[in-house]
Formats: sequence, structure tokens, C-alpha cells
Amino acid sequence: MAFGGVTAINEISFRVEKGEILGIIGSNGAGKTTLFSILSGFLTPIHGSVILKGEDITGRKPQHITRKGMVRTFQVVRPFRHMTVLENVTVGVLFGRNRPSTRSEARRRARTVLDLVGLSPLESAVSGDLGIADHKRLELARALATNPEILLLDEVLAGLTPAETQEAMDILLRIHEEMGLTILMVEHVMKAVMGLSQRIVVLHYGARIAEGAPRDILEDSKVIEAYLGEHVEH
Repeated sequence: MAFGGVTAINEISFRVEKGEILGIIGSNGAGKTTLFSILSGFLTPIHGSVILKGEDITGRKPQHITRKGMVRTFQVVRPFRHMTVLENVTVGVLFGRNRPSTRSEARRRARTVLDLVGLSPLESAVSGDLGIADHKRLELARALATNPEILLLDEVLAGLTPAETQEAMDILLRIHEEMGLTILMVEHVMKAVMGLSQRIVVLHYGARIAEGAPRDILEDSKVIEAYLGEHVEH
């Protein structure tokens, strides 16, 4: 994928197994969000393909990919600000996979998701009034409401305090276990990436420079030089 004369993604190839948590890391401009935009249908690559469960979905519209079972969150959360938390999540249910036939069933499913992410007490709150941590939870809830098999998390922990980060990590582990989700996460919070991921892909200037278990990534000289720096807290 290129923008003008700048190559944002350069022959990146990797495979994700069912039920895996895969971390994707890299410095700003490494191509992480562009990669997610390609996977989720918001961008069409110049070359290459996206294969979902054996089906080529390259260039399909985001709504088509969502109904195939893959959905993403966004770094900058944009809920329907004048709607309630419950209404926001209900919209996700109505436009997702295996959509219900009635609005009452959609609200029931939405409440189940709100309970899963800890937002049930705020279901009647107006979304625009939420703080950053609850906004992040709402973004996660809206994605989960589409009933995905594969969840693409784009910096869902950005801007959270250490305590909020740990709480969010606990929620992600719970939804992974209870829903059997496959999760790809782009994240700069290294504690979360190393603590949640079973495998990590490292991007640098649009190319994949390393892939492996978290401990191996921490010790990879190319990764240390390109992204992590000499001193990494772990």
C-alpha cells in the first residue's frame, strides 16, 4: 500500500491462527493502522490479498467483512455522541453478524456485551459524556456487539492510567476466553502487548522485521535497534 510516493506497507505477510492473540508493534509510521485498514476493508491494497478462512476478501467493503466475522476498533473513538451507551451498542448488534429479527432481542444482546466490558451501570448515560476509559470500553463493546470471530484492536489501551490498563487487560483476557475470539492488537503499551500476546509481529517502515514469542522479540537485536530501545521494562 502506498500513498503518493510513500510506501506504507511493503510485502508484509503473516498468518493468524484461530483463537490466537497476535500483537503487532512498531514505531509511529510503521504501517500498523494502514495494515488494519487493509484487513478491515477501509483501504484496498495495490498488491496482495487478504484471505479470511480460505476466502479472498481483498477490497470488500467494511460492512461485508464485518458480517464475515472480522471487525476493528479505532484509535480515535467516535461513538454516536447524542445516543446512550445502550443505543450505541445496539446499533452494533443490528449491523453485525447473525443479526436479530427484533429490536428487543438486539437490546438484550447489547446488554450482554455491556455486562462483559463492565459498562452495564452506564447503559443510560449519553455517550458524549463519558470519560476516556469508558469511551474505550464503549468502542470495544460496539465492536463485540457485531458478534465477531476476529477482533482487530487499534490502540484500545492508549491514554489509560496503569490501573485502567490492567483492568482493560483483564477484560480482554475474559472476552478472549469466554467468546473464543481471535485477537490482533496494535498497541504501544508494551506491558499489555507482552502480557496478552502469544505471538508478536514487528513492523518497521512498512516491512515486517521480526515475528515470534514475546520473550524472543524482547531479545531480538533488530527490534531493539528499530523500536524498543536499549532499556525495556518487563
